[in-house]
Amino acid sequence: MSKRSRRARLALAQGESAGHPRAAEIHALFPEGGDAKWSPVERECRFVRHVRPYNANQKRLMEAIESASLVVAAGPAGTGKTYLAVAKAVEALEAGSIGRIVLSRPAIEAGETLGFLPGNVEMKLAPYLRPLTDALSDRLGAKRMKALMAEGAIEIAPVAFMRGRTLNNAFVVIDEAQNCTYGQLKMLLTRLGWGSTMVLTGDPDQSDLLPGISGFKDVVERLKLLPDAEVVEFSGQDIVRHPLVAAMLTVL
Repeated sequence: MSKRSRRARLALAQGESAGHPRAAEIHALFPEGGDAKWSPVERECRFVRHVRPYNANQKRLMEAIESASLVVAAGPAGTGKTYLAVAKAVEALEAGSIGRIVLSRPAIEAGETLGFLPGNVEMKLAPYLRPLTDALSDRLGAKRMKALMAEGAIEIAPVAFMRGRTLNNAFVVIDEAQNCTYGQLKMLLTRLGWGSTMVLTGDPDQSDLLPGISGFKDVVERLKLLPDAEVVEFSGQDIVRHPLVAAMLTVL
């Protein structure tokens, strides 16, 4: 590389002395002796995206998460419920407001049984928890997400493993709550500990359980009676996914 640099400087000097027609357009990208030093190893370039609400209900959800310890986001798919909850969780972790993030969702197939999956427990549960890891990776980057998970600062667990725990100083996100029974949701809600925030997200119209088994709608109606709990209900007008999603929900 040093030979190439000397050769380039020599060609530049010869071009200027010979009055090359494009000599004035040739310049060193990183001139020697300059104040600005660049190294592809030492310098880390990151693009930090700030989450902002696209509609009134998203704004209300973000404000509710900041002010209440228990928040329920109910509405159709594509309204940003899970993504906003995970984004606020990452924001709280980065700010030091909480000590860890706990993400949980039921391990239920969407209408079909795939049978036994190979591997250990983590490998078997990975397909069910992938939506949460995708949102985390989008906010943190895959490398930092894996590092925080290895440290225990981020935990992703199925609903079946939440019994008996007390979650203090944590940001808890319960995703796909419409696939939980009333008993499971009651168990999850009572895991809330001191200094923690819990967000339940779910679509009441897309439960993969048999009719009458999901307890999400009942829990939403009961939590509306609590003054310290916030319930944000989204509609088809709040969908920020492809415009066809909102159109399809009106006819399907």
